Amino acid sequence: MEKIFPKIAILLAAYNGSTYIAQQLESILQQNGVDIQVFVSVDQSTDGTESFIATCASTESRLTVLPFGQRFGGAGPNFFRLLQDVDLSGFDYLSFADQDDLWHPDKLSRAHRLMTASNAAGYSSNFTAFWPSGESRLINKARPQRSWDYLFESAGPGCTYVLHASLALPLQQLVRDSGKRLLGVDYHDWLTYAFARHQRLPWVIDSCSRMQYRQHAHNQIGVNSGWRSFWLRARKVLNGHGFEQALLVSDLIGASSLSVVNRGLRSGRLGYLWLGLRARQCRRRPLDQALFFVSCILLAILNPKIRGGN
Repeated sequence: MEKIFPKIAILLAAYNGSTYIAQQLESILQQNGVDIQVFVSVDQSTDGTESFIATCASTESRLTVLPFGQRFGGAGPNFFRLLQDVDLSGFDYLSFADQDDLWHPDKLSRAHRLMTASNAAGYSSNFTAFWPSGESRLINKARPQRSWDYLFESAGPGCTYVLHASLALPLQQLVRDSGKRLLGVDYHDWLTYAFARHQRLPWVIDSCSRMQYRQHAHNQIGVNSGWRSFWLRARKVLNGHGFEQALLVSDLIGASSLSVVNRGLRSGRLGYLWLGLRARQCRRRPLDQALFFVSCILLAILNPKIRGGN
């Protein structure tokens, strides 16, 4: 009797990816214990990425290319295009993929096993960052989930995500219904995690790494290491952009009535202080909880104008 494997749609967003995308695709197509179809959307590129992907698709039936020519200006809008346009109705699971990583052959089959065992609708995991110098480092995202962490951070990079159809299809409907409001969302993975958690769909974060997360000069999102990365993130927090994103995400997922939104994000100086005192409910990692507390105190002093706030 022929074994039936879970059918997984893999959404891959690409832009000027000719240097590494062949290795990424090879590692995806070598997944075992699953039945995959890869859907690729290429942000208008200048390095021949479109022609390379078209050539690959001409000989690989598991590769489907969306029409070329659109300019998205970032990975988030490109992934939202994939979520809007790909027909997910025949798939058991959905997975996101970047253009420059390396997947272990059992990445998806392991996710499927853990999701089945825990009855989870969403999955993410730790990952191994690696640099051209040869350095590599395990990045730990498997921290206990908190009451409101989903409004202030993602579960990890979207390339570790696997979504069951019970989550993927409602998420796709949300994306289709949201229209131009999605243009303001920076990160598709944050919105995905927030939607799942607000819908009370179980999410598991795997402590095992089954992918290599490549770090290079052109990463749109990296592992946020080093002082430059810290300063860039601090600027986004202190000018209010981070909380603007939290407000937008909460509005899109229907969480605007939560106390963390009304008493916290929408209440100016007093709201920032209220949030700071609840830092342990808003972030998962202890260091991030401490930084969140300090950020809230500084925001209470600076009181930047936040769109959607008071």
